[in-house]
Amino acid sequence: MTVRDEILAVEKNIETFMVGCSSRIRLLLAALLTGGHVLLEDLPGTGKTTLAKTLALSLDMTFRRIQFTPDLLPADITGLSVYSQAEGTFSFREGPVFTNILLADEINRATPRTQSGLLECMEEKQVTADGKTRPLPDPFFVIATQNPIETAGTFPLPEAQLDRFLMKLSLGLPDPAEEIRIMERALSGQLAAAPRPVAGPEAVLGAREEIRQVFVHEELLGYLSRIAEATRRRTDLEAGVSPRGTLALLQASRSLAFLEGRSYVVPEDIKALAVPVLAHRLVLTRRYGTDSGQKAVMEEILSQVPVPTENFTGDPA
Repeated sequence: MTVRDEILAVEKNIETFMVGCSSRIRLLLAALLTGGHVLLEDLPGTGKTTLAKTLALSLDMTFRRIQFTPDLLPADITGLSVYSQAEGTFSFREGPVFTNILLADEINRATPRTQSGLLECMEEKQVTADGKTRPLPDPFFVIATQNPIETAGTFPLPEAQLDRFLMKLSLGLPDPAEEIRIMERALSGQLAAAPRPVAGPEAVLGAREEIRQVFVHEELLGYLSRIAEATRRRTDLEAGVSPRGTLALLQASRSLAFLEGRSYVVPEDIKALAVPVLAHRLVLTRRYGTDSGQKAVMEEILSQVPVPTENFTGDPA
């Protein structure tokens, strides 16, 4: 079994517990393989926690969940030094961030100070406390959630922290047929069953090594650049995509190509990822209705930027 086969087995395992979410599951795996993090914005009860737990169990990874509240402190996330009277010394007690997969539930309910406590962890994959830097486990993957309609008592994520998320996704609500399948699984007890591991953390690390070999044609680099430039020229945007966003789309496209079974990126990979990777990085001139507005702007840009038409065989020559 190849590394890709192992990752696809994980995808199939998750799909048995998450009805009607196949496309979002693939995007979530692409984010994990890219080494980024995901912001899930959805209504309560749509399966965000189930998705995170199922991913962790399928990959036999450690999983922890933090319920973000206004009184949560940065040390509650990263850990703190505790004094032992018996030994007369301080010892560091690791916080919940020391895990493979971290669910930051309702991240926008914590204060900006606490939200920023995740920044170093997400960007540098490490925690610095008491002058000592401690590496986080590898892989380290943050899935943060927030409720899009409940704003009372929340602290909107600033652009600097939104930019730390590789993708912003939404699971959405099931259609009637999918909801019936969910109820049938509940009646049969399938929803209460724990997912079995079908791969391990080494599969993710191995996949990342193979993804580094995925070829990107120079015409596609130009396509990525034109998309980014188009966001910077819009008069309805205060800020377009930064080079960090362009690189994020580039690397995520290689991961998606790997999942699709190709050793090279095609324009369809870029188009499929442009909205989840770039839309949340846009800052609209009018700051209300931003989520739908950002997606509409990104979709309009994709329809206007010419798509390369060369036959991409993946051959660097």
